[in-house]
This record gives sequence, structure tokens and C-alpha cells, in this order.
Amino acid sequence: MIGAVCPETGEAVGLLAPTINSDMVNVFFKQFTKEVCNDVHVLMLWDKAGFHSSKELRIPDNVTVVHLPPYSPELNPVENLWHYLRSHYWANRTYADYDDIRHAAADAWQKAALDKEIIKSVCRANYAQRN
Repeated sequence: MIGAVCPETGEAVGLLAPTINSDMVNVFFKQFTKEVCNDVHVLMLWDKAGFHSSKELRIPDNVTVVHLPPYSPELNPVENLWHYLRSHYWANRTYADYDDIRHAAADAWQKAALDKEIIKSVCRANYAQRN
């Protein structure tokens, strides 16, 4: 799953994908640009995974990517969402097959990530709060 969140507004955009690579990140960006107004400039925090820094990425004009220091997931608000989804929906379960996993991921996303109050709470980043 690839996702982006705004801790201030509670907005979340996600893509369920069987793999994560540069091609999938580009698919995510295509979806992302449809869901974010063109006049909004987005600051996206990323780790330095290979698919986040590939020369093949087509980053939209209204997105600025900031690469986080190594081993600092606590600085990325979306990491809190992944932890929340694992602990509330995915942990300690067995799945019969890939379709079961896919349905569980989509169901959890719809219940949690589409709830703006959950995103605001779970993904809150004190360092990014406006004074």
C-alpha cells in the first residue's frame, strides 16, 4: 500500500498495490493529482527507499519531496497510519490467500484512512503544527 496523509486536514490518499516500485509510485502520483487541487502545493516526506529516489519518478509540479534522514520513521506522519492499521486491523490474523489480504487492506483503509478525525489524531506531527 502506498499512501499520503495531511495531519492538519485529515485527508488521505492511498493505492493498494501488489508491489511497490517506481512504476507503482508513478501510478500513485497519477491518482494523487486527481484528488489534490492543482492550486495546493504538497510537501511529501519520504524515506530514501530506492523507489522514492528513482530517476524514473514523475513527481507532479505541485509536489515537493523532502527525503528524511535514515532510520527516522517517527518524522513521517504516514508511518503512524501504517502502525495503526497493523495494530487495529491486520495483526494476529491469518489470511487464506492474496485476495483475503487485499480485501483486509481495503477494508481497513476505508474504515480508518477515510475518517478525517482518525487521520488527524493518528498522524499528528507536533513538529509540523502551525502556531
